[in-house]
Amino acid sequence: MKRQHDLSQLDWKLSGWFPHLWRMDQTMEIGASPAAEVRSIPAKVPGSVQSALLDAGIIPDWNVGLKFRECEWVENRHWIYETALPDEWFESGLNYRLNCRGLDYSGSVMLNGKIIAEFKGSLIPHIIDLTPHLRESGNVLRIIFEYVPRWLGQFGFTSQMKEWKPRFNYTWDWVVRLVQIGIWGGIYIDATDGAEIESLRCTTDATSLRVTGKASGAKVRLTLSGKAGVIREEEMPAGSFEAAWNGLPVEAWYPNLHGDQPLYDLTCVLLDESGNEIDKTARRLGFRSVEWERCEGCGEDADPWICVINGKPIFLQGANWTPILPNFADLTEADYRKRLELYKELGFNLLRVWGGAFLESKCFYDICDELGLMVWQEFPLSSSGCDNWPPEDEQAINEVVEIAKSYIARRSHHASLILWCGGNELAGALDGGKRGGEKPCDLSHPMIARLAEIVAREDSSRRFLPTSASGPREFAHQHAYGQGVHWDVHGPWKPDGDLDTGWTVYWTSDDALFRSETGSPGACSAEIIRKYAGDLKIMPADAENPLWKRHSVWWVEWPRFAEENGREPNDLEEYVAWSQARQAKALSIAVKACKDRFPRCGGIILWMGHDCYPCTANTSVIDFHGEPKPAAIAVGEIFKS
Repeated sequence: MKRQHDLSQLDWKLSGWFPHLWRMDQTMEIGASPAAEVRSIPAKVPGSVQSALLDAGIIPDWNVGLKFRECEWVENRHWIYETALPDEWFESGLNYRLNCRGLDYSGSVMLNGKIIAEFKGSLIPHIIDLTPHLRESGNVLRIIFEYVPRWLGQFGFTSQMKEWKPRFNYTWDWVVRLVQIGIWGGIYIDATDGAEIESLRCTTDATSLRVTGKASGAKVRLTLSGKAGVIREEEMPAGSFEAAWNGLPVEAWYPNLHGDQPLYDLTCVLLDESGNEIDKTARRLGFRSVEWERCEGCGEDADPWICVINGKPIFLQGANWTPILPNFADLTEADYRKRLELYKELGFNLLRVWGGAFLESKCFYDICDELGLMVWQEFPLSSSGCDNWPPEDEQAINEVVEIAKSYIARRSHHASLILWCGGNELAGALDGGKRGGEKPCDLSHPMIARLAEIVAREDSSRRFLPTSASGPREFAHQHAYGQGVHWDVHGPWKPDGDLDTGWTVYWTSDDALFRSETGSPGACSAEIIRKYAGDLKIMPADAENPLWKRHSVWWVEWPRFAEENGREPNDLEEYVAWSQARQAKALSIAVKACKDRFPRCGGIILWMGHDCYPCTANTSVIDFHGEPKPAAIAVGEIFKS
């Protein structure tokens, strides 16, 4: 019978080395044995190197003041995770694999002092055969992390970004630099005698289920169960197997505010010739139909932006989901649940998982299924400013295709997932050039075309969007209203001037079919600003203050306060109250205008949902502690109306 051992339950140690010194038996100069710079410290697995160093008192809290700068040296060392594997886990005659769900970013796996594999890439699992390298007892496993890419941050050239590691924590306008290194996701040792379930894929509609898979053994038993018990069960020979069940007596899964979210369990059991269980896996499923229709009054060539769930047109009211922390290896289910339950409570029904990060966790998707939060998942491509054009070389395309196939295999069974997208703000110039950001990429780009093919082949029940924004224009400009060129657009992110004039006119005149990024800056709470200021001056809240410009000066509105009030703020609390009220009003105007136009407009997704760093101000509506800003409460009232 297949067994799986969870390595997170073991005691792990972490050491830090000058690059490659760990490879040497002794130094050339004096024959001394090499020693780690950071001697063995406890480490949680999964977890980041940075969190282990923080817990050991070796680096400061990067959230405070400018102390993130004191953590950058971590990127310039090699880091070794080490643990002893229990003897009782192993017996002769079985095969053993190291199953790493996420390694960030590259390095080697060493067993008993010998390198047995190398790995590269944060976005896919890594499976390593341990069998020929195991001793009878006393096995020691080391996972060695080497260099991370020097720069993958917000600014640069998308066409040159070919290292597949999350980009956001190299700095974005909402987070400082903290380039995670470490083990994220689960890490296991699988033990098998060769008979196992190798793959299982599930596709649902309103009342149907299609299951495909591959298993080595005698036969497979598939069982669909609900709260009332078994709904359908079928046995079939192992190998490549398939089942198609139609007309199932199931209840429909609906998005938040539109109905319930009943979930069902599909269990796949592998049996031997005697009917004994060898292996078992399961998926939690919801049954719903998803269709896309064109907006009322749009051109016949326009993309469809009315989402129809179970025959019911749904106004998409969402948030752009970015990672909860830059050191996302350290997240817990509680971190996810707190934020996701808040989104549900506020009336959100869609989360766009932004392309500058990663495939969100199983935990995230499970909770979204449970809460009725639909998911738009992007592949790992994003804009960079200097150019926003994805790589076109065959190697890069093939690497992204493999990542996309992995994403689909791991998440396509989730009821909450409604759309795959090529990436964030992939664009060129209106004249067809590759430099620029006004014309979104389409299927004529070889990378986007290959991704579309993969989705059509691997997950044909779901829509594929080339990029976001998409259609003829990246942004919606008032001078182009009425021309039919604003399909799925981004921006604006900051009101200019009085909200009752220019901002209101912009939104009441809007003709966009969908708004997948729109925002307005707002300060976080005075409590958070004071807590994480460190030794930096809190005021003035202007572009010259290191505290307010440490992540970006874009979201500072000190001059606007002075213009409106004829003076500077009396204190931090007054500025925060003004900034938060302005954000709430600006977003309320935008959200209400879009919702009032439904079904001429299919929805709006706020940029952005929550903070992953204690920003003094930015466009988030949920702060670093997972609490709603006034803007979240205000738009929530509109969402629930």
